[in-house]
Amino acid sequence: MEPKNNHIDQVLHHPMFSGLSRAETDELLNACEWSTFKAGEKILYAKSTREGLLLILEGVAEVCVDAGKKENQEVLEVLEPGEMVGFSSLADFLGEPNPHEENYTVEVRAIEETVCLRIPYEVLEARWNDESVRDYVMRQVATRLREIYASLAEQVKLATQWGESEPFIRRVQDLMSQPALCKTEDTPVQELAEFMMEHKVSSLLITDNKGKLSGIITEKDIVSRYVAAGIQTNKNAKDIMTPDPYTVTRNEYYYEALSRFLINGIKHMPVVTNKKPIGMVTLSDLLRRKNRGTFDILQEIEVSTEANLGEVKLAIYGVLEKLLDDHIPILHVLEVITSLYDKLVLHIIALAIQKMEEENAGAPPLPFGFYMMGSGGRGEQFMLTDQDHFFVYDNPPEGQEEEVDAYFAKLGKYIVEIMETAGYKRCEGNMMASYQQWRGSITRWEERLRTWGLRATNDNILLGHNFLAFRFLYGDEALHDRFVSMVGEQFEKSRIFLYRAAQQEKQTPVPALDHPIRAIFRMKKEKIDIKKQALFPFYHGLQLLSVQHGIIEGTPKEKIYLLKQKKIFSSDFAEELLYAYEVLLSVRVSQSWGRYQRGETSTSEVYFTHMKTREKEELMIALKTIRSLQSQTLASFGIM
Repeated sequence: MEPKNNHIDQVLHHPMFSGLSRAETDELLNACEWSTFKAGEKILYAKSTREGLLLILEGVAEVCVDAGKKENQEVLEVLEPGEMVGFSSLADFLGEPNPHEENYTVEVRAIEETVCLRIPYEVLEARWNDESVRDYVMRQVATRLREIYASLAEQVKLATQWGESEPFIRRVQDLMSQPALCKTEDTPVQELAEFMMEHKVSSLLITDNKGKLSGIITEKDIVSRYVAAGIQTNKNAKDIMTPDPYTVTRNEYYYEALSRFLINGIKHMPVVTNKKPIGMVTLSDLLRRKNRGTFDILQEIEVSTEANLGEVKLAIYGVLEKLLDDHIPILHVLEVITSLYDKLVLHIIALAIQKMEEENAGAPPLPFGFYMMGSGGRGEQFMLTDQDHFFVYDNPPEGQEEEVDAYFAKLGKYIVEIMETAGYKRCEGNMMASYQQWRGSITRWEERLRTWGLRATNDNILLGHNFLAFRFLYGDEALHDRFVSMVGEQFEKSRIFLYRAAQQEKQTPVPALDHPIRAIFRMKKEKIDIKKQALFPFYHGLQLLSVQHGIIEGTPKEKIYLLKQKKIFSSDFAEELLYAYEVLLSVRVSQSWGRYQRGETSTSEVYFTHMKTREKEELMIALKTIRSLQSQTLASFGIM
């Protein structure tokens, strides 16, 4: 294949070729081979002879252990542009004797269209006298060796803890029921019911005339939408199915499937390939396969009373500990834990409403919404912290304003008290629905936001930032849509507020750490407040850019995606931001959880002496990205 200009540029700046003239580089590249691989195609086979290194220039590839069957392959690492594979064969290049008659190595396959450059040993030999090349190769080998030992140690630990076949890194394909039991959209409901009884299943997948998944039907659907409805006429699957169900692919991990179940509140999920169903996985399948006692917390939340609500916190902490010990990616950890806290808060709201009814206060007099703010609003809460929430309710009829506010004031008071029983501290700044400034009708909230806009003081900007992290958790969907629309309109009119908030960000620049080598051996800075100096600038930059471009709600991850859709962020910068976000959260969670386990006072300050070298380097990269976000935010408001 003919290389593209951007691929040649990547090679010219790669450590293997940097420092050479263009003529010298071209001469070496003549000995190399450019290759393109389609998704799913093998780049290197397990038993193929290794005669050089492979540089990934575009796309993504997986390094897998070949266990004889494709469905049993275990992914060791994912290779992205700029990364290399083939270091395991350097012993042959260096002339070390090989006592093994037959080598069984890993295989490499493309998971999307991938462009590679094969670098033969003759090119490596020509570059070997360059100290920077030897240093690069040595660092790569040392890093891989460290990661391999860490991976082996973790696998042994997981195998001991969970049993060889049940680590958390199992794939959906190891847990699903197959083949998929399917019926077409025109199948009569009576036939569906008979088929489900015959096969003793509680759900069926529905396909269109091309065999692609179009819906799902459960026993509950048949009972509620057909039998209980008293329908006498013949109905087909398409009439009662749930269309476009949540799905999962066979290669996704256990924890990814589990988080999808918990986040979306579902119990059945089709497994698909190219939109065609190949199997089914259920929530009970996952719970049976993994320490059922731990995940009985779902039932524990549902049946808990105000008297034993405090026990739920410890159960959730137990799940958190398991996920962290299993080194599950931090964003997935927070998705799972957030879903559990959401269920807890929803249960608390139900208990509070029940308490109101028991006191003859009746049901809520108007449609309302309950919103989380802070870490709960951002979907990042991993340990119970302060309460941050507010009420929005419909505009009351004239003359009933005081009566309606009295009801929601009391409901807010009960929610605060029950949340405190569950382990949530009261907010020191009184940002809770029990306080008048954090509840009100849509009209009252409109006035409140208008006041913040007209009086853009530091205190009001602080309130605005906390408010803009809101997440709708409970209540009337139509009311919520009106509320979000109103918020958007108010901030559209309050450009001076956003400008003042951006000016304030300029006064708190993201710190720059030292060069990595100096940071390791002569650290000038001893610590960083990961929350105030890194995460807050990240949140604020995202919020200001989002509101400026009409994005009012969403978690940080969702806002990055939406800003990329609007072309405010390039794809590359969006990925860099997500990486930086994950690094910051990982540091924040691991440090805070460690302090909790040691019984130390909670703080967001992180000491560099407590961090590994790799963690420091990742943090430096993350801070550099956040500084870029801060610069882009200021520039968007004309602040230089």
